[in-house]
Amino acid sequence: MADLALKSIHKSYGSVEVIKGIDLDIGHGEFVVFVGPSGCGKSTLLRMIAGLEEITSGELYIGEKLCNNMEPRDRGIAMVFQSYALYPHMSVYDNVGFGLKLAKAPKEERDRKIREAARILQMEHLLERRPSQLSGGQRQRVAIGRAIVREPEVFLFDEPLSNLDAALRVDMRMELSKLHQQLGATMIYVTHDQVEAMTLADKIVVLNNGEVQQTGAPIDLYKNPANLFVAGFIGSPKMNLSPVIAGEVSGSRIALGGEGLEQLSYAFDGHRQKPGDRLTLGIRPHALKISETGPVKGKVDLVERLGNETIINFRLGNGEQWLAVVDGDAPIGRGGAVAFSVAESDIMLFDENGENVRCLVSAVDGEI
Repeated sequence: MADLALKSIHKSYGSVEVIKGIDLDIGHGEFVVFVGPSGCGKSTLLRMIAGLEEITSGELYIGEKLCNNMEPRDRGIAMVFQSYALYPHMSVYDNVGFGLKLAKAPKEERDRKIREAARILQMEHLLERRPSQLSGGQRQRVAIGRAIVREPEVFLFDEPLSNLDAALRVDMRMELSKLHQQLGATMIYVTHDQVEAMTLADKIVVLNNGEVQQTGAPIDLYKNPANLFVAGFIGSPKMNLSPVIAGEVSGSRIALGGEGLEQLSYAFDGHRQKPGDRLTLGIRPHALKISETGPVKGKVDLVERLGNETIINFRLGNGEQWLAVVDGDAPIGRGGAVAFSVAESDIMLFDENGENVRCLVSAVDGEI
């Protein structure tokens, strides 16, 4: 395994710049996930690491090697694509070992590596089958096995689970996590699915419009998003965001205004807002607790009962749609009035530029 360093990486197609100066360090054995919406540049960045796209400017190091002009086969990487790309006329055994055969590896070595990969992926019983005789999940295992036998320093995954159904994706996420623990390899994984990112990653890199928005552990991005984009992208269901206006200042506290958001105020924490400032309030659906006297008030539009939890879609007094996630047996009906409280530690505020002002909301009893 190896570490990677991306130093001021740029990628342009003519006059169009798609990767805009990315600096990133990836340590030995880390599982790093690039996540972001379609078109954000995450797959392009992965392909630049793989050597499938040229680097316009900047430097890419894998271990101690400067790899800008190095051929993909010489970089010590193996890539698993969204498409399985298996040879239909070959057995699983031959598909997994095809790269080794092209490299003229000795037959005994090929056999050892193929059978070891099959053991790791628990597919020894599939070695004589052809791809047409496999399920989608089994085909993906074959594609991963083809990467394992190369014994790369770095594994690259480009949305490998997107062709699988929901249940199988959950199973394969667990298999990939186990594989990382077992191999101890450096892995870089691209997905647009933030649930995959949260469950798999040691470190998440959130990309938008060719730029890194935030890098960190999944729980850090969930609890302390750097800006409105990260706040709205990470978390499911996504964070409730509502514009508020700063009101009167009293000592170190300032009131917040917004119809359906009553009696809110917060304490400064190294930032100085003033009356009239336009801010954005962020509260995650799971942080809202049903309370008869809570300051977050609205009318219920839809109730989705999922068994262990219930998702409430409600409208604030200003017409904005919010979500709350509560207990599965919560006595809430469509069309009724509802009120919620929220713990101070679960409230975030963002300034006019969309940056998290990292303020603290306070109240005597710890809720508002």
